[in-house]
Amino acid sequence: MHNIQLNNGQLKHLLCIEGLSRQIIEEIFARADSFLDLENNNVKKTDLLNGKTICNLFFENSTRTRTTFEIAAKKLSADVINLNVSTSSQSKGESILDTINNLIAMHADMFVIRHNQSGAAHFIAKHINKNIKVVNAGDGYHSHPTQGLLDAFTIRHYKKDFKKLKIAIVGDIKHSRVARSEINALSILGVPEIRVIAPQTLMPYGVQDLGVIPFDNLDHGVKDVDVIMMLRLQKERMDNALIPSQEEYFKTYGLTSKRVDLANSNCIIMHPGPMNRGVEIESSVADSNKAVILPQVSFGIAIRMAVMSLLMEKK
Repeated sequence: MHNIQLNNGQLKHLLCIEGLSRQIIEEIFARADSFLDLENNNVKKTDLLNGKTICNLFFENSTRTRTTFEIAAKKLSADVINLNVSTSSQSKGESILDTINNLIAMHADMFVIRHNQSGAAHFIAKHINKNIKVVNAGDGYHSHPTQGLLDAFTIRHYKKDFKKLKIAIVGDIKHSRVARSEINALSILGVPEIRVIAPQTLMPYGVQDLGVIPFDNLDHGVKDVDVIMMLRLQKERMDNALIPSQEEYFKTYGLTSKRVDLANSNCIIMHPGPMNRGVEIESSVADSNKAVILPQVSFGIAIRMAVMSLLMEKK
């Protein structure tokens, strides 16, 4: 499924992490570094995408992701269209492709797509003009590639060498496209030990096939790790009650100061947001000097600028 995002080894779309080479990821990181350097030198905008039109097409709500894509596009001097699909033609019965074709007729150069169905971004990428680029901003349980990249970029900033790290991903692994993208990115970048920690009801079947070590005990799972990535409970994706209660979940799987002490002393704590304080993470931990949750957001803008600018260079 991932092959359509590559053309002769070059990035044509960004649909998922699977199939990307380390070289492509490092190229994205290098471009993101250059945008951070500009920002540090008080250069707020570049004209790399001047005259280009980027359409944020969100079939599923996400203010945070849509906003960071919009900021990134505007920092590149692109024109941005935000389409609120829930109040648009889609809710009147228009097909996805009819919506897309109408936007193509308005001369959109790139679509940033979020959809609650896995594979939606791939489907759209297969059916549009070859000169138009597609970035997957999250599809069902499947993938959220820019989140996976920005999290890996954040880890690189603080930890430098991926080859020496133990990383724990904690929470609703089963329903998390972020977890899948994260695991794939970190594996490509050479992280030797990736642990996933969750109750059995929130652990996907066959998770070991991804090359991770599963734990159902948080205390054991975070022992001696360098990075703890917390995930929120994806309650909107759960068919039934997969946990007894939020209180019970926090008692067993919530990240507290005491549990952070089990990790390495220079451990960093991450969360892709939005956070549920008191459900997956204690407020004092989220606000501690070990937490790099707000830098993740800033790095996310640089990564999305990098992805969009690199894609628009590829013909």
